[in-house]
Amino acid sequence: MEKVVIIGTGCAGLTAAIYTARANLTPLVLTGVMPGGLLTTTSTVENFPGFPEGIDGYELMTRMQAQAERFGARVQFASVESVHLDEKPIRLVIDGQSITTQTLIIATGAGHRHLDVPGEHELEKKGVTYCATCDGALPPFRNQPLVVVGGGDSACEEATYLTRFASKVYLVHRRDSLRASRIMAERTLANPKIEPVWDSVVTEVLDVAAGKVTGVRLRNLKTGTESVLPCAGLFVAVGHVPNTQLFKGVLDMDENGYLRPTEGTAMNVPGVFTAGDCADHVYRQAITAAGMGCSAAIDAERHLAGLQQ
Repeated sequence: MEKVVIIGTGCAGLTAAIYTARANLTPLVLTGVMPGGLLTTTSTVENFPGFPEGIDGYELMTRMQAQAERFGARVQFASVESVHLDEKPIRLVIDGQSITTQTLIIATGAGHRHLDVPGEHELEKKGVTYCATCDGALPPFRNQPLVVVGGGDSACEEATYLTRFASKVYLVHRRDSLRASRIMAERTLANPKIEPVWDSVVTEVLDVAAGKVTGVRLRNLKTGTESVLPCAGLFVAVGHVPNTQLFKGVLDMDENGYLRPTEGTAMNVPGVFTAGDCADHVYRQAITAAGMGCSAAIDAERHLAGLQQ
């Protein structure tokens, strides 16, 4: 039986692994379907303390994993099929194999929110993408018109990044002003290669028959007018969805699926703790996720100490 199992290897999960490993709890860390989390898709992280020149997101996560393993954490590339929180000890099924643990730290992060329109799924990786820094420099997008959907900081960052490669970037937003921070919005709208498309939504991605993105169908929310905007790529930046489906109906969540701790990082099931973007819909930063991972590790350690008394 394990003392600590951590689900997730983003900033939250690996920080929890570092702390529990240094406490001689030899945690088992499960990577899930995206080892390293969403940060591995970021080219340069400039706001994580200690790296004045910035650091590649993948490199940062690799370093954090190596640090956790140095103190005895065991990282297993596996996906969790089911979690049985009503059993004591807690039982998990991982790739067909059952394991038990005294404590569980959930740091499953969040995934990209989709538009759920015709053509989006069919053309994913064929011109539809959710990460400009991952895919923006690919040959099919160079010197071509591109579309970014969204109005927050992430959408503005994606659009600005794409101006390095695209002939033009259309920023489609359902409102008539951006939700991004003021400095980010001003910088984005001042870029001559970015053209906002206000009060509009994408209703279809074209062209599935061609096997690649050739444009998007738009609908103006104020006038109802439909139009086709030719482009070679669609970059979706409309937020994230917490990866908490495994725990629905058992753990407390808000209406959007974010885990809701009862006290500190502790969940409503004894021995279960949470950290990172799966429980944070406000900040969603690498450094805040790391801080929550630290807190969850300390809470788990104290819970285990209480069991021994």
